[in-house]
Amino acid sequence: MILSPFEWTIAKRYMMPGKGEGFIALVAGISLVAVMLGVAALVIVMSVMNGFRAELLDKIVGLNGHAIIQAYGDDLEGWQDILEDVRETDGVVSASPLIEQPLLASFNGRVDAVLVRGNTPDDIGALAPNVVAGSLDGLQPDASRVAIGSRLAQNLGARMGDTITIINPAGRSTPFGTVPRQVGYEIAAIFEVGVYDYDNAFVVMPIPTAQTLLLSGDTIGMIEVTTEDADTVQQTLAPLNDQLEGRAVISDWRTINSSLFEALEIERVAMFFVLSIIVLVAVFNILSSLIMLVRSKRRDIAILRTMGATRRNLLKIFVTAGFLIGAIGTLAGVALGFVVLLFRQAIVSGIGFLTGVELWNPQIRFLSELPAKTNPAEVIAIVSLALVLSFLATLYPAFKASSTDPVEVLRYE
Repeated sequence: MILSPFEWTIAKRYMMPGKGEGFIALVAGISLVAVMLGVAALVIVMSVMNGFRAELLDKIVGLNGHAIIQAYGDDLEGWQDILEDVRETDGVVSASPLIEQPLLASFNGRVDAVLVRGNTPDDIGALAPNVVAGSLDGLQPDASRVAIGSRLAQNLGARMGDTITIINPAGRSTPFGTVPRQVGYEIAAIFEVGVYDYDNAFVVMPIPTAQTLLLSGDTIGMIEVTTEDADTVQQTLAPLNDQLEGRAVISDWRTINSSLFEALEIERVAMFFVLSIIVLVAVFNILSSLIMLVRSKRRDIAILRTMGATRRNLLKIFVTAGFLIGAIGTLAGVALGFVVLLFRQAIVSGIGFLTGVELWNPQIRFLSELPAKTNPAEVIAIVSLALVLSFLATLYPAFKASSTDPVEVLRYE
């Protein structure tokens, strides 16, 4: 919509409060601030939720990769050949054998369910940044040492250097029945991934140690795969489906953690919908201020019509006047959102200082600061939503102004 100099001049004049129009200007100002706050809230909340999702995905991928190839039974037949084929698949960054078995752990009379993981030396080394006590160097195939999650250590009351007992119910068969296998392991390291389920259950050890514990020989049950793009992992591994049919199943990170990521996605949609209502309320304020402006300018409109202004001229003038309020508010909201995200940690610390409540405790949340990751596509969608709603709000008052009959108005002036 291109404005002529005449239309632009009148539109700018109507955006400035005239004599006796202070209330209209106040409503317009409130509309602008409301749009700004609504857009800023959307940008901030969606960015923070994206940050949480990215952090969570990084932690999950750090232990499980992007996908797991899991045998239908306990053993993956021909796993060496499958591992080689997976590594040669286009888009696969790495693939490594993995053993994962739910067992029991006990210490000083306490018993807890655990998930024993047999990892390669490289995968064990990847846990190094998450170690909060001890060292992973002690996890060697010939040493009875393990690394456990911090929550599991708290539940068992175990510390560095203590020996926990891993209980394998499927032990050796004897004339008197199956005797559970109990093996003691020294805690060489305690790690903290930041995902409750992992820190509460994982016991990490080298693959040979896990094979000895499980009496499984030189076999594994699954292969961990990392691809170039987590979002396209299904397409990347699709060529392996025929080869693995009847032997194993491919589960990507979405399937493995479906309940968690579905809950996050539902929350994101709900938050976007709820916060969009703020923008909608602001748009109704724009509608109200324009309606009042049209009523106060009826005489001016009638004079403009008698001077040759067309209905189209008036329509464009009032659409522009209202749309600029929404546009300025939207741009200011985006700027405010980015500023808040830039200083988010300082703001959280300041609020905590003023209220005396620690809003962000890294020991509880496992994150040193409030995460945020801005998605340009979402910002564009938020800006588009605000601008479209602002434009729609201007149509009724603008049509009302353009349909004003100058004869009826001036007859009583």
